[in-house]
Amino acid sequence: MKFERINPMTGEVASSAEAMQASDIPAIAAKAQAGFVEWSKQGPNARRAVLMRAADALEARRDDFVAAMMSEIGATAGWAMFNLSLAAGVVREAAAMTTQITGDVIPSDKPGCLAMALREPVGVILGIAPWNAPIILGVRAIAVALACGNSVILKASEQCPRTHALIVEAFAEAGFPEGVVNVVTNAPEDAGEVVGALIDAPEVKRINFTGSTAVGKIIAKRAAEHLKPVLLELGGKAPMLVLEDADLDEAVKAAAFGAFMNQGQICMSTERLIVVESVADAFAAKFAEKVAGMPVGDPREGNTPLGAVVDAKTVAHCLGLIDDALAKGAQLLTGGETSQSVLMPAHVVDRVTPEMKLFRDESFGPVVGIVRARDEAHAIELANDTEYGLSAAVFTLDTARGLRVARQIQSGICHVNGPTVHDEAQMPFGGMKASGYGRFGGRAGIDAFTELRWITVETEPGHFPI
Repeated sequence: MKFERINPMTGEVASSAEAMQASDIPAIAAKAQAGFVEWSKQGPNARRAVLMRAADALEARRDDFVAAMMSEIGATAGWAMFNLSLAAGVVREAAAMTTQITGDVIPSDKPGCLAMALREPVGVILGIAPWNAPIILGVRAIAVALACGNSVILKASEQCPRTHALIVEAFAEAGFPEGVVNVVTNAPEDAGEVVGALIDAPEVKRINFTGSTAVGKIIAKRAAEHLKPVLLELGGKAPMLVLEDADLDEAVKAAAFGAFMNQGQICMSTERLIVVESVADAFAAKFAEKVAGMPVGDPREGNTPLGAVVDAKTVAHCLGLIDDALAKGAQLLTGGETSQSVLMPAHVVDRVTPEMKLFRDESFGPVVGIVRARDEAHAIELANDTEYGLSAAVFTLDTARGLRVARQIQSGICHVNGPTVHDEAQMPFGGMKASGYGRFGGRAGIDAFTELRWITVETEPGHFPI
């Protein structure tokens, strides 16, 4: 049985994929467990070689990835190629980590006792990836887990099943043993039962999920019933603070990129521009001028910086946030009519306050609010007045001041004089509060996808009290 993904721009069928059921999961999990047994025995350089081939195989499918992302989620070609480039980097970084999975010899108080802390692969890892940055986040869900010697099941997004299937095809070509890399696709109406069956499968030892906070809570609760660790990267409402000594031109460039890259459909997207009042008018004028020169258009034509959003619900949600803000006294600086259901212009709303939904609710679309702060302390207070805590940024010409402010912002990530949207494969990526817990990337990723074991060897005769 198949299900279809509809192109949000044309209404035509973008792709079709197998509509797997919960009843299919036990066999897939058993296959992944058999793959783990073989893969976990391979040495670090053998794993590295296969991962390096996987990165090459990903890049060789560039045209297929671009076509799939354009048709399934309305992405621009630029966003698709950026996805592919960073995803290949994630795989190569994972390959480099295979020889970095090290342990420690720990001093023991017991004479003759050699005590070691060893990191070993876990088993089958379930990775649940979203649609918005599908190659990056699909690869991130599995790459370091594989480098650590685990097998994986990638639960593809219902909104981009072809894009996620291409990842698994590339990994299969690289030469992983049978059962090491697996994919599950399902129709939207079956998602709850399929994911539940995956979490419940005894072979699955850990889960990572990137997506909404609401769904992340459901996954964490289900996994808790089995005491299975979960790595969650969830929603965000990223603030970018602009202090009175900031370089406004640099801040404007970073804000435009952070708010509107991929039409604002990035977990790290700048959602709140918190600007100190003394420079707020100047910043708002410069920013509005910049954004007004960023038109939206058909991503298939490739003539505009903004393309389609993923569905009409996103447009309706964003317009609802804007209408609520305007009704409560905010001002619309840029925007316009949505000429086609999923082609929404960039909207900038000034004088947003904490009483407005736009201040609190994640938009995940092409709208950003300017919030005016009295001073630095008030800006920090406003930045932290949110349930989320993924990414943040602060602009100031005083680097020491920027670092001081950054350390007071409650977020897993904060950039001084850089945009909120910034990702590198080797960095510890993740959030706090309702943005989740755990970290992808670098050594933090090794921690997430290995078991830390204490093993001792006695080298002298034992002496016991009984």
